[in-house]
This record gives sequence, C-alpha cells and structure tokens, in this order.
Amino acid sequence: MADIFTAIGGFVAYIMAAINDILNPLIALDPNPSNPILTVFVISLVVSIITTVANKLLVDHDEMNDIREEMKEFQNELREAQKSGDSKKIAKLQAKQVDFMEKQSKMMTNSFKPAIVTMVPILLVFWWMRSSAISDLIVNLPVTVYYGTLTPIWHTIGPLIYGGEATIPFAIGWLLWYFICTLAIGQILRKFVGIKQGF
Repeated sequence: MADIFTAIGGFVAYIMAAINDILNPLIALDPNPSNPILTVFVISLVVSIITTVANKLLVDHDEMNDIREEMKEFQNELREAQKSGDSKKIAKLQAKQVDFMEKQSKMMTNSFKPAIVTMVPILLVFWWMRSSAISDLIVNLPVTVYYGTLTPIWHTIGPLIYGGEATIPFAIGWLLWYFICTLAIGQILRKFVGIKQGF
C-alpha cells in the first residue's frame, strides 16, 4: 500500500515540476514581474481557450437548444392548462413530464462533460498560481481597466464580507484579476465559436 502512495506522490511531483517548467517562464517574460497583470491575463486566456474548445467539442449545442425550446414550450402549455383549469390537458401533459425529466437530466449531464475534462488541468494551474510568486503579489490595474471592470464595487463589497482594511487604490489580488479576465475572455470566445449562453 505504501508503494502505491509513493508512486502517486512521485507522479504528482513529476506533474508539478512539468507545470513549473511550462509556467514559470511566463513570470520571467512579464515586462513587470512584480505586477503580474500580463502573466495572469495570459493564463486566463489559455484556460478560457481550453474550456471553450472542450465545451464546443463535447457538447451538442444544437440538441441542447432543441431540448431547451421543447421544455420552454411544455412549461408554457402546462401553465396555460393550469390557468384554464383544463384537467384532461393537464393529465396529458403530466404524463409527458417523465419524458421531459429524462431530457432535462440528459441536458445537465451533457453540460457537465467539459467540466469533467477540464477540471484537473484547471486545478493544476490554480495550484501553480497559488504556490508561485504570483500568490504574494498584488495586481495594479491601469485606471481605465480598474473602472471598466467595476473593481470599485468589489473594493466596496470585499471589506464588508471579509473584514479588514480598505484596499490599495487601483490594486486587486491575482485571483480576482484572474476571474475578471476569464469571465470577459470566456464570453468573447463563446460568441466567437457560436456557443449560445445559458445552460
């Protein structure tokens, strides 16, 4: 049993060393390594590309949209039948409900496929960012980016939720910057590859 844990530990150490070899040069290439705005942006770009490609390849979006439309029509019909008190139509629609529950379950399963495939690489990248020099750094945003990403709202809400002192003006933690970049890039990429929002 100890040999298995040793083998797993060795494999994890090997993977982490490979990730360090791939991602550590990013910090060195950043024109301002003490302010990793570019490094975190590039990492979020790569992660967004991976998740968008996985989403495009692993999910049948046409089928998902068809199921979504069918379910919307079914819910509207059921609502109308309930409003009008048409018990025969209600009974008929309720008989169909099992079929729609199966379709909904299939839709949910399909929507989770990309998450299953991309979860491990994303967790490894997060581990690297958390254990690298980035984790101790603060990202100083240009004034336009600071206001354009609505960061002042986070600076107002953050101390209320987490306590602590007011934040440095125009600066945020690497994690918040990562989420802002990923959200923006992800939306652009999804539109570019034709993935409709909302499932």
